[in-house]
Amino acid sequence: MHSATLKTLAAAAVLTTNVAVAQTEIQWWHAMGGQNTDKINEIAEQFNASQDDYEVVPTYKGNYTETMTGAIAAFRADQQPHIVQVFEVGTATMMAAEGAIRPVHEIMADADTDFDPDAYLPAVKSYYTTPAGRMLSLPFNSSTPVLWYNKDAFERAGLDPEQPPRTWNEVEQAAGALVDSGMECGLSFGWQSWVMVENFSAWHDLPIGTAENGFAGLDTELTFNNDHVVQALERIADMQSDGRFVYGGRRGDSLPMFTNGECGMWMNSSAYLAGIESGADFKFGQTMLPVDTSVTDSPQNSIIGGATLWALAGHPAEDYDGVAAFYNFLSSDAIQYDWHEFTGYVPITQSAYEAARADGHYQRNPGADIAIEQLSLNEPTPNSKGLRFGNFVQIRDVINEEMEAIWSGDKSASEAMDAAVERGNRLLRRFEAAN
Repeated sequence: MHSATLKTLAAAAVLTTNVAVAQTEIQWWHAMGGQNTDKINEIAEQFNASQDDYEVVPTYKGNYTETMTGAIAAFRADQQPHIVQVFEVGTATMMAAEGAIRPVHEIMADADTDFDPDAYLPAVKSYYTTPAGRMLSLPFNSSTPVLWYNKDAFERAGLDPEQPPRTWNEVEQAAGALVDSGMECGLSFGWQSWVMVENFSAWHDLPIGTAENGFAGLDTELTFNNDHVVQALERIADMQSDGRFVYGGRRGDSLPMFTNGECGMWMNSSAYLAGIESGADFKFGQTMLPVDTSVTDSPQNSIIGGATLWALAGHPAEDYDGVAAFYNFLSSDAIQYDWHEFTGYVPITQSAYEAARADGHYQRNPGADIAIEQLSLNEPTPNSKGLRFGNFVQIRDVINEEMEAIWSGDKSASEAMDAAVERGNRLLRRFEAAN
């Protein structure tokens, strides 16, 4: 259904070589590598073919940090793109860049374009809006961490491949069974701060910091060095002794450990679907994050990762009409369904989710809606609606450094988290002083 819709959309406009007025070029810098680069290019081509006024030019600029840093440098040199993809932890930094951004709600109003922020999934929308409900950047690729597992390996280890672990006790037991069956690694994970500090906290309704995780003010302080997080990290460190846990890097570096059959379980973004499908020659599944029953009996909700599209100021006013048109195109059901199906990112609007469900996507692909279920499990609390800390790109690097000190045996989990909070709070005070 949707693929035919996309083909129709791509062929809808008849382009001629005798265009009276030159198209307005819209530069889009993004951080989508691998197969996702091809999909980004395809989306831009479809938009360009659907109308004659604008040409979106997507350009890959490296990973999230490199793309954001490059855009800031380009703005200072007056060479900024119209649109830049910024990961979720850069939100506070972008919000503080007064005069450098054009908020979505402003662009849509100026272009006289119908725009309803309530059309977006609540867990997605809340992360990128002001307290008054005004959307600042356009949600595009939103994901949440899930537990991926090797069904074939589970079966060989005597585990039920249709009953994946639901608690951390069960994860630990399954990891032991996998290693006993001959696997080199029971569990690994990537984006470890996001998975094991930020989402572990939200999933268990624990604060990451004061002032509603930074949403309520710049005077926030980090508090994730609590007993629950420390004990969870101590457990994982202990699992290293016999291969039940093996660390494989900060971002997606450990993906090959899962796809080559080395690790039986892997915790990372739902958006690794395309990479897993192309790299794994075994049956795999995804399930919800495990619950630590020493903290709570039932989970709260997970929080999103991924990125949004920020419009940068400084271009001719009429260019932003093109940005508005492209934003509407990206939010359409056909594009969001296709993006969701190909990548594993969640559809950002409720209607796109309903389109995928009505088309039988989740019946054909069991588990593909796990990320959406996690995000929508309960009404978000101040502890679970996300985080908005200034300088969090740097703070996340600090957390990663301290977590690596745990895995290397250089620090206890308590020492590492205390140090991460102390160093992180210094960065928060620096951000507060500058803003």
